[in-house]
Amino acid sequence: MPPGITTLAADAPTLSAANTGFMLICSALVMLMTPGLAFFYGGMVRVKSTLNMLMMSFISLGIVTILWVLYGFSLAFGTDIGSVIGWNSDYVGLSGIGITQLWDGYTIPVYVFAVFQLMFAVITPALISGALADRVKFTSWALFITLWVTVVYFPVAHWVWGAGGWLFELGVIDFAGGTAVHINAGAAALGVILVIGKRVGFKKDPMRPHSLPLVMLGAGLLWFGWFGFNAGSWLGNDDGVGAVMFVNTQVATAAAMLAWLGYEKLRHGSFTTLGAASGAVAGLVAITPSGGAVSPLGAIAVGAIAGVLCAMAVGLKYRFGYDDSLDVVGVHLVGGVAGSLLVGFFATGGVQSDAKGLFYGGGLDQLGKQAVGVFAVLAYSLVVSAILAFLLDRTIGMRVDEDDEISGIDQVEHAETAYDFSGAGGGAAPRTTASAPAPGTTATPQTKKVDA
Repeated sequence: MPPGITTLAADAPTLSAANTGFMLICSALVMLMTPGLAFFYGGMVRVKSTLNMLMMSFISLGIVTILWVLYGFSLAFGTDIGSVIGWNSDYVGLSGIGITQLWDGYTIPVYVFAVFQLMFAVITPALISGALADRVKFTSWALFITLWVTVVYFPVAHWVWGAGGWLFELGVIDFAGGTAVHINAGAAALGVILVIGKRVGFKKDPMRPHSLPLVMLGAGLLWFGWFGFNAGSWLGNDDGVGAVMFVNTQVATAAAMLAWLGYEKLRHGSFTTLGAASGAVAGLVAITPSGGAVSPLGAIAVGAIAGVLCAMAVGLKYRFGYDDSLDVVGVHLVGGVAGSLLVGFFATGGVQSDAKGLFYGGGLDQLGKQAVGVFAVLAYSLVVSAILAFLLDRTIGMRVDEDDEISGIDQVEHAETAYDFSGAGGGAAPRTTASAPAPGTTATPQTKKVDA
């Protein structure tokens, strides 16, 4: 996000129809990312958990939207209180905002900024859900989202992007959410799974994706929507910074996908569709904090490094025994950390700010700031998320019963199944006819299908 701009009354900005329209389109693109994430995650689980995985993303659209309007926008972007939280009574219920009132220093209405930021708030807890596949009660998940965005996401968003937030004032660069979104969600996922434990059959039963086409569809929608996520975070494009971010988003994603596939081929001998999709997402994650600070060549480096690191990291769950079902920790936490820290190496000082990284003569100053932001958000989200999961687990329970997990969470929690095979084909039922036994064999009737 761009820093706040101080203007004199005579130089006060006026509403820009172009920037307003651009930001509304970007908001819609970011909204599309949550259904895209639902498909991405939904294809990666087994058939019996497909609907639950879709719903764990979609419910965030409902819960977080209402909370954002009621108090979330005020907590995240209201007047600073002690550098840790914001508050503005005019933002409560969005009731005290004029329809033409501009966001401070910019040429877009407050309403447009609020709805753009809402979509970030929606997708962040949805990202966590991939780590918890197959085993969490839907009611408990809904309550967890409510508590988590209130005590984790809204404050962290203020730290990173709110005027007066302590990481904002420190000078941590996070263009579009490496810390506030991806490290935040990845650390939260790790905190929760350490509390709720492993799936039944983890490291014993095959838990392969049931629909790789759905995974690829979801990855494509995420890639498409991410242009709004990243380029829109400059809140306009009067100076070309948003255009640079758009280009870097594409470049880093391509580099990460290729790097993941190369690592996969060397390590496992195959180029997989799951690897291509996962690599693309890893690149999107890594360029999110850094894309406004690096050149396109730097974006290639960021994407390639993140692609390899994330490909390596997804195997850590088997070494250390934590069950991160769909590799939220391996992709979002590791990718977010990589992208945020790499700002300290590859920042050119010629795009969103004059801050330079180590490779451009800036020394270790920016890298130190980035490290503070990374580990502050990681530690806070990890600890608080684990506490929330522990409290819910000890009160209403976080997990479904073991028998229900084995039989399928879709039926238990949603009374539905993703696919109905009972009438597959839609034609007449196949008929069978007996064939004569071969000479010298027992005369047991054999059947063969007769085309209807």
